[in-house]
Amino acid sequence: MTEGRYYDRLETRDPEERERALMAALPRIVALAKERAPGFARILAHVDPQAVTDRRALADLPVTRKSSLLELQRQTPPFGGLATVAPGELARIFASPGPIYDPEGRRPDYWRTARVLYAAGFRKGDVVHNCFSYHLTPAGSMYETGAHALGCAVIPGGTGQTELQVRAIADLRPAGYVGTPSFLKIILTKAEELGADVTSLRKASVSGEAFPAPIRKELEARGIAAYQAYGTADVGMIAYETEAREGLVLSEDVIVEIVRPGTGDVAPPGEVGELVVTVLTPEYPLIRFGTGDLSAFLPGHSPCGRTNFRIKGWMGRADQRTKVKGMFVDPAQIAEVVRRHKEIVRARLVVSRDEAALDRMVLKVEMGAPAESTDAIAATLQDVTKLRGTVEIVPQGSLPNDGKVIDDTRPVD
Repeated sequence: MTEGRYYDRLETRDPEERERALMAALPRIVALAKERAPGFARILAHVDPQAVTDRRALADLPVTRKSSLLELQRQTPPFGGLATVAPGELARIFASPGPIYDPEGRRPDYWRTARVLYAAGFRKGDVVHNCFSYHLTPAGSMYETGAHALGCAVIPGGTGQTELQVRAIADLRPAGYVGTPSFLKIILTKAEELGADVTSLRKASVSGEAFPAPIRKELEARGIAAYQAYGTADVGMIAYETEAREGLVLSEDVIVEIVRPGTGDVAPPGEVGELVVTVLTPEYPLIRFGTGDLSAFLPGHSPCGRTNFRIKGWMGRADQRTKVKGMFVDPAQIAEVVRRHKEIVRARLVVSRDEAALDRMVLKVEMGAPAESTDAIAATLQDVTKLRGTVEIVPQGSLPNDGKVIDDTRPVD
């Protein structure tokens, strides 16, 4: 690690060098998962690890979605058979809502957070006020272990107790804050009410929720440069903002794909879809892990000089499963309709409620040539979903690029 502009040389290496390194490590991690993780031995039963040497081969592997972890862990506690080590070999075990149990290995900076903090301006010797939760969920530990790897001291603030947080900041003078942006705003407001000096805060790494422009501008007005990061409790850090402020740069040692929701099919460049990540973590080698979050790749590289891929950041949830006339309709079912009709370029199911308060489905499709009859597509829609719906052909390029496969427009009762 250097004391310069970048955390290390990995951030600025030739993209082809990075890709070679990732693809060289990929078959090893797949082999490890098959050998030591019973769940992956089943999921990857027919996969030859030595053949998984490029993104095309990776895209042929099944996606294991976060939404399935709860049931996997119920069937094979505590980690669904996806961990390669015994629970006693771990540093910590967390319980996210569900509950879903998340392992933390004993390696320094297990969650890959030091790089994120460095990009946000944190340096060795800084004191960091950590307002992510330390209670069962891993966010507090993610940032604390990353700060320690960077050589920082940490105030374990956690959440709540706003007046005590303000007092600690005023007394201990930390250089920066990590936590949700909304809680930082609450702390600053409370400090004003109490007349407390918290001006030592000059930098922040924020995550866990959206970071809207008004809050960003308010923090800037107070002299705090805040940078957004994106990660999950299962995977750790996936991408982070840099001084370029143009999207989020992917972390090193993760392989990210954007797939069409409800499928494992890689989406075209720039299309919004579900973020699927493969992590080269030997203790918990999640392979094609569907986060359930929507995002999209940005073209080119960041003006900051880092050469990894960039994503737009969190753009909503990919799990658009909805109930129509008492039956669930899933994005995977819409993907099946598209699969059966090759002329369909893109599709979007719009669910509405008519004047008689009855649910109505319209499948809007962009068609290639020759365009198939809408009756045939409607018959397939009914066959797959067991529900009647109409089909409407719309001009190519007219469906929004927002990752939505099912658009439920019904009013909330």
